[in-house]
Amino acid sequence: MSSASSALRLSRAVVFATVCGAVSAGGHALAGGGPVPLEVYLAGVLAVLASAHLIDGRERGPVAVLAATVSAQTVLHQLFERLAPAADAGPAHGHPAPAAGMALAHLTVAALTAWWLYRGERALWLVLRLYATPPPVIRLLVSAPVGVAAPSWRPVTPPEIPAYVGRTVSQTVSRRGPPARSR
Repeated sequence: MSSASSALRLSRAVVFATVCGAVSAGGHALAGGGPVPLEVYLAGVLAVLASAHLIDGRERGPVAVLAATVSAQTVLHQLFERLAPAADAGPAHGHPAPAAGMALAHLTVAALTAWWLYRGERALWLVLRLYATPPPVIRLLVSAPVGVAAPSWRPVTPPEIPAYVGRTVSQTVSRRGPPARSR
């Protein structure tokens, strides 16, 4: 594996883990699970980073990205629930939240991050495919017959445009705000 492809894999995994961890910690706190301590958050992000780096290597479809984000949210929820009371050295952290509400919060976060990450994944792979494809002009020049002379190119000079100093346009229309009501 080349260093460029391993750097790309690692950067994709870092983005995935960071997005999943940050949004999950915020959603966990808003759903009533209480704030997530920094060391627990970092442990969750590192766990997701390791698993994301393992499954990374090719373009994934929307179902695979959704499955990965749901799995990541499940792992993060378990870590936040089990490690946060240990980090706080108390019996429970935050306010107890109903299990259905917490599951709904994590699944909502999983769906939103899956959509966002899938769109980014598609854009990244499109850029990589376009980068790997030679430009069409090169293909045309390569496939041109040998006896045809190349066109001569000369720079085009822009026309001289007079400066409009001190003059204003009197017929300007300013239409800021909502449209006028028709009568």
